[in-house]
Amino acid sequence: MTTMTAATAPELDIARWFNSAPLSLADLRGRVVVIGAFQMLCPGCVAESLPQLRRIHEIFPGDAVTVIGLHSVFEHHAAMTPVSLEPFLHEYRIAWPVAVDRHDDPAGVPVTMARYGLRGTPSLLLIDRQGRLRLHRFGHVPDLAVGAAIQQLLDEGEGKGVAVVAEGGGESCAVGGDCG
Repeated sequence: MTTMTAATAPELDIARWFNSAPLSLADLRGRVVVIGAFQMLCPGCVAESLPQLRRIHEIFPGDAVTVIGLHSVFEHHAAMTPVSLEPFLHEYRIAWPVAVDRHDDPAGVPVTMARYGLRGTPSLLLIDRQGRLRLHRFGHVPDLAVGAAIQQLLDEGEGKGVAVVAEGGGESCAVGGDCG
């Protein structure tokens, strides 16, 4: 099992938003925030992470849970621009907010990805109603475990517990490594 201590979640550093006006974690206090870091050319993201984000977006009430897709490109930079992301989002019918992670170095790791210490894609972050990072996982996390963790955060009036999620598996893309 993976347990995350509750530290304040770093703010997102976003170059562009799709399907939403700009959002900030500070403005989302009072809601559980689910952030799924992905790349559109990551097989695990397309097969598992993005469909899971869709299910979360559809099942949990929007006034209590906000889903954000974080497009964090750390490889194949020329192929995964916001220009190519836009038709991808349309084709996959992604209707929830999607943020494009900002780069300080166009060929390097994006800013938000570095702030959170993400190891690659897909990655899942859960932030509680008080703005604290409660879960930080690389790779696919089973739906039942994610749903239980989200519900636990919703049920915690004051956010005093710690979400626990089983280790995941499946395809992922690691920074400095190969997808798969």
